[in-house]
Amino acid sequence: MRVEARSIKLEGGLLVELFERHASEAGRLAYLLTGDRELAEDLVQDAFVRLAGRFVHRRDPGGLHAYLRVTVVNLARSHHRRQAVERRFAERESGREPTTTASDLSDRDALQRALMSLPLRQRTAVVLRYYEDLDIGQTASTMRCSEGTVKALTSRGIARLRPLIGDITHDG
Repeated sequence: MRVEARSIKLEGGLLVELFERHASEAGRLAYLLTGDRELAEDLVQDAFVRLAGRFVHRRDPGGLHAYLRVTVVNLARSHHRRQAVERRFAERESGREPTTTASDLSDRDALQRALMSLPLRQRTAVVLRYYEDLDIGQTASTMRCSEGTVKALTSRGIARLRPLIGDITHDG
């Protein structure tokens, strides 16, 4: 029994160390995918809870960072799916179209809005490729899709962002 308690304590210490080392990166990724700081924090916490649940079963501790990244992406995807279902239900129930508000925000906020205007899969591909600086293979593995899909999603996402970012840089 002592050995089990000792291994759990060691694993918990390692988990704390992993949290301290990777939580801020995971938080930035989650924020770029969701556009909401509080939601990003919740997703990171959920990701580490899942990581802790699978931690004992992982044979390659070096793969934990990649596992954490995949978990954050999947949690963000799940959140957006639920949100879309709730929004469609609310629109159907109210009989109204969703309203948007235009506000005068800084370039940084405008860039964030432009990124958030992309469909989730395009945004995920762009964030993983250009913010996380993953190559096409790593992005495909993280998104669980083919490399060709990553190329197409990235290309379409950048094409949609280009006019929005151009407007931002020329207005300032």
